Amino acid sequence: MSEPAQAQTVGEGPGLRTVVGASAAGTAFEWYDFFIFGSLTTIIARHFYADVGEATSYILALLTFGVGFVVRPLGALVFGWFGDKTGRKTTFLVTITLMGIATVAIGLLPDYGQIGILAPVLLIFLRIVQGFALGGEYGGAAIYVAEHAPPKKRGFLTGWIQTTAAIGLIMALSVILITRAVLGVEAFDEWGWRIPFLLSFFLLVISLWIRLKLHESPAFKRMVAESTERQAPFRESFATWKVGKYVLIALVGIMFAQGAVWYAGYFYTRFFMERVLKIEVATVDGLILAITVASAVLYVFFGWLSDRIGRKPVMVGGMILFLIAVFPGFHALTRAANPALAQAQATSPVTVIADPDTCAVQFDPVGKTAFASSCDLAKNVLSNAGVSYDNVAAPAGTLAEVRVGSVSISSVEGAGLDPAALKTAKTDVDTRVKAALTEAGYPARADPERINLLAVFGILLVFMVAATAVYGPQAAALVELFPTRVRYTAMSLPYNVGTGWVGGLLPAASFALVAWSGNIYFGLWYSLGFTAVAAVVALLFLPETRGRDLNTIGE
Repeated sequence: MSEPAQAQTVGEGPGLRTVVGASAAGTAFEWYDFFIFGSLTTIIARHFYADVGEATSYILALLTFGVGFVVRPLGALVFGWFGDKTGRKTTFLVTITLMGIATVAIGLLPDYGQIGILAPVLLIFLRIVQGFALGGEYGGAAIYVAEHAPPKKRGFLTGWIQTTAAIGLIMALSVILITRAVLGVEAFDEWGWRIPFLLSFFLLVISLWIRLKLHESPAFKRMVAESTERQAPFRESFATWKVGKYVLIALVGIMFAQGAVWYAGYFYTRFFMERVLKIEVATVDGLILAITVASAVLYVFFGWLSDRIGRKPVMVGGMILFLIAVFPGFHALTRAANPALAQAQATSPVTVIADPDTCAVQFDPVGKTAFASSCDLAKNVLSNAGVSYDNVAAPAGTLAEVRVGSVSISSVEGAGLDPAALKTAKTDVDTRVKAALTEAGYPARADPERINLLAVFGILLVFMVAATAVYGPQAAALVELFPTRVRYTAMSLPYNVGTGWVGGLLPAASFALVAWSGNIYFGLWYSLGFTAVAAVVALLFLPETRGRDLNTIGE
């Protein structure tokens, strides 16, 4: 059966609108579940990590959120195998059920004050279940739509699956904002935070009801009817060069860029605006929500465009746009959002002059590092203030100093001091350095009156165009790379390694690079590096797949 003939048989089951709508609705629901946790991290930290202090509890909550990313490749392997062996429909019914149950359970979970240490243990377990389920969801939904779609509309129709990440984030933010407004901040922080999780029960029921009306995809049914060989998805996908080389190309040439560009656009920009540019959280939330709404249609547009000119030109175009825009864009973001900071950096640059052997990296994910040397005390103030600085080596044994413009501030050696004396030393250095920064024009917070919101939105939109150009055609490109018999397994693993590991680790890794270098823009090298490698691999090795016959079974 040729692929055009396949598309014509869709009328025997649900129409294309039902196929796309059901697949997209379920995937959006799973993204909603996933993003709720990230949006409520501060509140969850207080309820489930109440005995370790505010800073450490927040870090532990972020790590709990990150667990969901780490286990996604495992979910991809397990559900990819089932999807290739038992069918697309059955598998993504299982993934959506697991995701929904885990999310509702978080809403019902007693907190630390009620059951003690068991609360965070159960929370981590439920996050593992969520990430495990999401690892199998995307591949099933993308493949199901692609295997139903006419070849000339495959990019456009799978683009609706791509836009579900934005829709899920919009749903999560909207439900949280509405619930907080109705209940009030105090009640929401006390118990109302559970409502967005509990609402997942109704979304789960609706999604299951819609998906139960679906039939198995035509390509899978044809494969089952014509295949006489025993399937071995793992062996064929990863132990044979014929398919394995495309798994590597998909990972490095597509997913490295997707993880780097998409997460930089959505998540690192948020971190940068909050921590470095010191914009109020409410303003950042509004900007992220607005840019997410604006970007939703772009996924479908770039999927449609890839049907016209090819998957490869659109995705590589997005990578190149990001490479060109990333450093100028973040510098422009500083000037638009916090012009006082940009001016201070230009007129009064900051330098730390210290013995390099006494300087630790200013990155402490568990809140246990003392940072006691004179260099550490100086750099710790600057890191917490989000101030960029250069490093100059001083002779061994030299007391560190901070130079703000032409003003020098000597640090204090805290090594060997008792806790009370060390605290006093830190306060002394902090006070003197901050006074010099203030005198030089470095602002403690971004002035709301001076933020050029339109310019900030425009800069963020450039990053969103790059991200959606990479992501929009991605589902069609991944589906078209692999034969039917191993398609679920072969595409799900690189997708979830790219998004779960390259993208999921981006905020922490980028912050670590900033802490190591002292340069607030240095963390961008993480995203730029992965994207540059992806662009080269895509240009040299990624085949153009537009219009390929999806009915192949390993030919």
